Amino acid sequence: MPGHQQSSGSAQSHADSRVAHLLSCSAAGAPQHGLTILERKKAIDELIRKAVAVKDHLVQFPAFHKFQRNGLSVYLESGRGDQLTLPTRKYIQNLLKVNMEKPYGPEWPSEEKVKRQEMVAPEARYIFVKQYSNGFTTECSVNQDAGMERTHAPCNEGCLVGFVHYRFVLEEELPVAYVYELQMEPSAQGKGLGKFLMQLIEQIACKNQMGAVMLTVQKANTQAMAFYTKLRYAISSTSPSRVDPQIGLEKSYEILCKTFDSEAKSKLEDGEW
Repeated sequence: MPGHQQSSGSAQSHADSRVAHLLSCSAAGAPQHGLTILERKKAIDELIRKAVAVKDHLVQFPAFHKFQRNGLSVYLESGRGDQLTLPTRKYIQNLLKVNMEKPYGPEWPSEEKVKRQEMVAPEARYIFVKQYSNGFTTECSVNQDAGMERTHAPCNEGCLVGFVHYRFVLEEELPVAYVYELQMEPSAQGKGLGKFLMQLIEQIACKNQMGAVMLTVQKANTQAMAFYTKLRYAISSTSPSRVDPQIGLEKSYEILCKTFDSEAKSKLEDGEW
């Protein structure tokens, strides 16, 4: 995922300037402190309900519809867990195994079962990354280890090279966008695409008045930890290592966050109530 990002072409430069402008978001319109506890809970539940009800979050961000730089030319599409096709489900399963089996180690068999259930949940939202077709129907597949099932899909409508799985959820009584997965094929890594996708998720979160973006990273996945640290994500006060350092030593993961308002920062970063 980590990679130096360089602009290529005037169209992408224009998109970059729009991205920079969009990144100054705020939680204006979020539930205010003057509300009663019940009113506040209802207001937060309504924020999440409205965010979940949006059919396609990409529509609001035309600057993020395509990514063309560092030899990579792709476009993005939205999706949801309960509408995934069988080939897409198999693609997700295989890419997860390719990228995550090693970081999870002996935990992978049980974790894989959990991820298979999570990926098709009605509340799961997706951003799919697809390569432009060359006009011919070819086959594409994940780079797989020997013995893995090969998943082929016709590329006449664009070949999948990665995806983001995210959800709108409640964390510490705050509405947040939680990134369940950010996965890309090895050939698409190191080109700035991961940063681009996380910027998009942050904008979706801000647009829907979420207090933060959160995610879970395996400690063994040092590349991912470095990537998110570079994007200014911090270890959340809800992460096991901060809740109880002794318990944290026994856990294989950290919870990271990037907050967008003072209340979210206080609760999710500083651990204050």
